[in-house]
Amino acid sequence: MHLFHESRLTLRLAAPLMIGQLSQMLLGVADTVMIGRLGVTEMAALTFANSLFHVPFVFGIGVLTAVSVFTSNSRGSNNSSAARGSCRHGLYLATALGVLLFVLSWLISMRLDWFGQPPEVAARTTGFFLILMASSIPGLASIALKNHADALNRPWPPFWIFLGGVALNIGLNWVMIYGKLGCPALGLEGAAWATLISRTAILLAMIVWLVRTADLQKWIPQRWFRAPDLQNIKQLLSIGMPTSIQMLCEVSAFSMAGLMMGRISPNAMAAHQIAITLAATAFMIPLGLSMALTVRIGEARGAGERKRLRPIAVSGWLLGAGFSLLAATVFLAFGKQLATLFIQDPEVIGLTAALLVIVGVFQLFDSLQVASSGMLRGLQDARVPAVIGFISYWLVGLPLSAGLAFGQHLGARGVWWGLAAGLFVACVTLGPRLWNQTGHDKRSPPENPN
Repeated sequence: MHLFHESRLTLRLAAPLMIGQLSQMLLGVADTVMIGRLGVTEMAALTFANSLFHVPFVFGIGVLTAVSVFTSNSRGSNNSSAARGSCRHGLYLATALGVLLFVLSWLISMRLDWFGQPPEVAARTTGFFLILMASSIPGLASIALKNHADALNRPWPPFWIFLGGVALNIGLNWVMIYGKLGCPALGLEGAAWATLISRTAILLAMIVWLVRTADLQKWIPQRWFRAPDLQNIKQLLSIGMPTSIQMLCEVSAFSMAGLMMGRISPNAMAAHQIAITLAATAFMIPLGLSMALTVRIGEARGAGERKRLRPIAVSGWLLGAGFSLLAATVFLAFGKQLATLFIQDPEVIGLTAALLVIVGVFQLFDSLQVASSGMLRGLQDARVPAVIGFISYWLVGLPLSAGLAFGQHLGARGVWWGLAAGLFVACVTLGPRLWNQTGHDKRSPPENPN
């Protein structure tokens, strides 16, 4: 009964988060489908740009998970002052990170030839990459505000706002990529401009909603613009930085896999882009579940309800396993049909279908490891999981990918089998740690930023 009760409460919070994450993935799916019609070179350029973009962007997302943790702890202890500080300082961090990442991307864009990609692919990447990185400024700021709202158990309004942004992005893609309604055909760069405009609209809508919602005034900053408290920023970073490192290890491993594909062939890059888009889309379900579990574990810990921690954890694992089995069935049974939705090249379709078999195999490991990671964050346990992430993806996954792809001549399939091994190691190490923490963690929550 405890498991059923906790599962029901988790699903109630997770439903809009899972759907919201899926809707955000539609941004990438829409880009991939629409750009795929321009040709293999454009698809390869998209793969290269996304490989460079996702690493710094996910670093920022990881830092901002601290907003969910501290706000949920504050809500559990009914500390509205700490919750307001979490929101304000999270927004400061998001803006600073966005600007910093854009400056770094501008420097990187000057020497894309260092990454060993085909010259025609690198030439098509620069403009798209810079505009996409500019969109990380409003993108990260809106994520900080969404994390705060989700932790206050108000996930539905942000869901509708972000879904509206997805619809806007798809419409702008059609106009800007292909040159509709009097707009010049901007091709690849048109997709990046559409993303920048959509993310800016989402940020503005989130601010308007928070300011105009009467029952949230207790929990949002009364003064949005005032000098930041460096101690409170440090407290957010104490959770956000190791969480970011953990997430960065996983995402950078997949990004490095994309760069390996560039050394195999343009067709391998195109197949990888389609496979990673579909895998990431399926991953949004357990990721949304993980976000809900972070909030639920954090709120229970903030309220001192330790007896609820393990039932929440077990119910989270069961839900994650159920979703993963559904996704695995789809990938194993319909891989070729899914590939044909993106591109018509027979060789790319065949290779994509083979990669999706591997994606189907690792669904269970991926779902369980991300659920465990989310719940450990709710317990403010982030440093050891960061080490586990580094070992799993960089000491196991990537070396094995390179060895299988180039040493054993398995090509693109070898790259993905190595990634699957990294996910397996993360799964079987994070799970036991969470089990131990939910049974013996008697520490009091640290002071929240205010």
